[in-house]
Amino acid sequence: MSDGKEDGQGRAPVALVTGGRRGIGRGCAYALAEAGYDVMINDLERCADAEETLAGIEARGRRGAFVRADISDLGSHARLVDEALAAFGAVDCLVNNAGVSVLSRGDLLDVTEESYDRCLDTNLRGTFFLTQRVARYMLENPAAEGDPPRSIVVISSVNAEIMAITRGEYCLSKAALAMLTKLFGIRLADAGVGVYEVRPGIIRTPMTGPSAGRYDQEIAKGLSPVRRWGEIEDVGRVVATLATGGLPFSVAQPIYVDGGLVWRHF
Repeated sequence: MSDGKEDGQGRAPVALVTGGRRGIGRGCAYALAEAGYDVMINDLERCADAEETLAGIEARGRRGAFVRADISDLGSHARLVDEALAAFGAVDCLVNNAGVSVLSRGDLLDVTEESYDRCLDTNLRGTFFLTQRVARYMLENPAAEGDPPRSIVVISSVNAEIMAITRGEYCLSKAALAMLTKLFGIRLADAGVGVYEVRPGIIRTPMTGPSAGRYDQEIAKGLSPVRRWGEIEDVGRVVATLATGGLPFSVAQPIYVDGGLVWRHF
């Protein structure tokens, strides 16, 4: 495992991935590790899934660490960032991946305040204020010559655009993340911090597991032009490209990882 130094190239870049213990978060963590990043993963609990992700980061030659926090609890944000800094000395890339789905799918007229608040508190409010904190850190600690690129990547969803009326509160939270990305993208562009939105489609994760049978059938029928499930590696590859400065002249535009799902076709 690397000691965090790159021969002749200064320190290794550092990423903080929220919701990183499994699913898309794991895919992002692995891709970033393969790109040379030390990775702090954040999640609600340090369970077997988290240990597997940490082992996978180290198997890819990078250092991994874990911080337990619920991003919907704004009081945890300072500790979350401070622990990443204590472990690795910097935060060059924030991947806002943590999120929740609805408590129950159903009629839009039956959405409960509990489910609405849960979605918006985690997916939007928590993401906004964590992004704000990391942005302040980046502005107060400008990158020195030779330092890695600075970036903030927001994982939203094709539901930022495509309506799912049985998950209205989720769609609202993801649509708002699109505007969050634009706002921070404009605010930070002149400071050299790239801010990007990634919109996954149907990705094979524990969250989509309960609907796997239905999605299998829809994909086979041509739901998306690319007739397969998206994999966490598909999303991770895009995130690593953004974090490493692969799209330096792009500001906050959404990048779809959906096999063409968003495009209407007949």
